[in-house]
Amino acid sequence: MNFSLLKTHKLFTNLSYPRNDLIRLLSNDVNLDKKPKTGILMLNLGGPENTNQVYDFLLRLFSDKDLIPLPAQKFLAPFIAKRRTPKIQDQYNQIGGGSPIRKWTEKQGEAMVKILDEISPQTAPHKYYVGFRYAEPLTENAISSMEKDGIERAIAFTQYPQYSCSTTGSSLNAIYRHYKNLNKQPSMKWTTIDRWSVHPGLVDAFVFNIKKELEKFPDDVRQDVVIMFSAHSLPMTVVNRGDTYPSEVAATVSRVMEKLNYSHSYRLVWQSKVGPQEWLGPQTDESIEGFAKNKQHNLLIVPIAFTSDHIETLFELDLEYIDDLAKKVGIKNIRRCESLNDNPIFIKALADVVKSHLDSNEMCSKQLSLRCPKCINDVCGPTKAFFKTNNI
Repeated sequence: MNFSLLKTHKLFTNLSYPRNDLIRLLSNDVNLDKKPKTGILMLNLGGPENTNQVYDFLLRLFSDKDLIPLPAQKFLAPFIAKRRTPKIQDQYNQIGGGSPIRKWTEKQGEAMVKILDEISPQTAPHKYYVGFRYAEPLTENAISSMEKDGIERAIAFTQYPQYSCSTTGSSLNAIYRHYKNLNKQPSMKWTTIDRWSVHPGLVDAFVFNIKKELEKFPDDVRQDVVIMFSAHSLPMTVVNRGDTYPSEVAATVSRVMEKLNYSHSYRLVWQSKVGPQEWLGPQTDESIEGFAKNKQHNLLIVPIAFTSDHIETLFELDLEYIDDLAKKVGIKNIRRCESLNDNPIFIKALADVVKSHLDSNEMCSKQLSLRCPKCINDVCGPTKAFFKTNNI
């Protein structure tokens, strides 16, 4: 028996349904039987789901010239990955044995497309795909799944709200390289949402979480709390080429504080520095130490450049900085704002970002078409051209 038809018959015979609700429900039934029309590829770095995947994750990461250009990269990448694997495995063991980033991305994607099917029926059915740079499901495999599903319009949707050549740029380069290596034109029309750092819904989600966390401080110190917006740092060599990441992170912070009516003192700080070279500063850990010396003992850390929990929030911020460092230097009250994860305000923002992009008919942002003044990446230009023309 065709249960979908039976359900449709019952809807028609049940006069208690308002007409608009009936049409919407019938539309949803139809979408279940249709192939997806619009595919949203959610781009991120990914993370190992268990400790056995750590080496492969690190090998891909250190092999990425867009992220970490190394001399003799083909030989150095395996060496560095092997040397760092035991340390990183231990860190993942301390946060439950693996990264939750895939779980959160899938939850976000599932909720996002449900909203999109409602608010953008002309581009429905929508289907999300997860495309990670360094862990399964890899971006290239996700593209193959999209083509197999017969997607007509493909949207490369970065989950880094603030653009950097090292993150979003690397993921977009991977899409271009996929087609270049196959020596074939895409069967789907590709566009990209390459940045969305000041989207009102993103700002509202951060503001909601900040207000919620501030309420957990003692009444007598709540107004004295310093808000520390923490973002992943970048080497100054990348910044000095003209990467827009620092200014886009600062723009997010500015919009959030404006929405908060500048209710508290705040600073933008940077985490996750690796190696001896100069990086964007001040570093988050050094800032905690500095605030302690300055008798600022009430701190709220806000991960402003991450859309879900992963090792940099759960291990670096929660364990290294809050549970360990802050206690050592005598910070009295320190908390971390919840990550966006499945915050309903944030999920609605994701859908709105995509809906606005679909309505705009833009291939990419105007910023994406402009190369950095001192760009040294030979793939950067062809990738930008690909997302403007869809031609290899």
